[in-house]
Amino acid sequence: MHKPLAPGLYVVATPIGNLGDLSPRAAETLANASLVLAEDTRVTARLLAHAGAKVPMRRYDDHSTDRDRAEIVARLGNEAVALVSDAGTPLISDPGYKLVRAARLAGQPVHTVPGPCAAVAALTLAGLPTDRFLFAGFLPSKAKARADAIAEIAPIRATLVFYESGPRLADSLTALADGLGNRESAVAREITKLHEECVTGSLSDLADRFADAPPKGEIVIVVGPPPEQPETTQAVLDSALSEALGRLSPSRAAAEVAQRLGVPKKRAYARALELSK
Repeated sequence: MHKPLAPGLYVVATPIGNLGDLSPRAAETLANASLVLAEDTRVTARLLAHAGAKVPMRRYDDHSTDRDRAEIVARLGNEAVALVSDAGTPLISDPGYKLVRAARLAGQPVHTVPGPCAAVAALTLAGLPTDRFLFAGFLPSKAKARADAIAEIAPIRATLVFYESGPRLADSLTALADGLGNRESAVAREITKLHEECVTGSLSDLADRFADAPPKGEIVIVVGPPPEQPETTQAVLDSALSEALGRLSPSRAAAEVAQRLGVPKKRAYARALELSK
């Protein structure tokens, strides 16, 4: 039965793989909206067909402009507009927040229709602490920028959650091991689908596992918090590095000491270079 929705913006979570996860409220909202905003209208068309919804669609993605947003916001006073992503909860690693902000600044109502989210689903599979976690999105593709981003969040005492693609997975896991130390971690993929998989182990073990066999599908990396131990002082680090440098090159000495003391390899290597001069 058609139930008119009150005007406003509706942020609607959609399945991340299994269409059975579309909630009745989400299906009802999509069916009764005046317009659906979609990242990829071809993807959303399949979802609307599953929900039995015949609703006009408009593309809304990273390339949408301020003018696009203004046109959409202008409709919210009289129409119910639903915002969806290709999968999961809008605004999580997509540009939807700009539209929500614009709607609020214009005094238009914003409603949430919650549901699936790959980051949260991966946390439920990983078996790592969930009392405090940080969603860090996608790491940069370039090595230097990626290492800098990892160094920025390395001290945070929380489980870390990243999105990643198959071809970049091994490089990202290696960079995480170098920057965070060899923490407990998990790689979750194809969540809610037929071939759902969650592999756990240390960051270096998982990097080795996927080095020659990049997986397909959308991937979530979950990294446990730093181990509960006293912070390694500079004096302790220097002593360990000085001993190791008597036997090894700076890079190998740094790797050995970083593993033993649980400090980021980047920190150990930078200090090893200084001590070796």
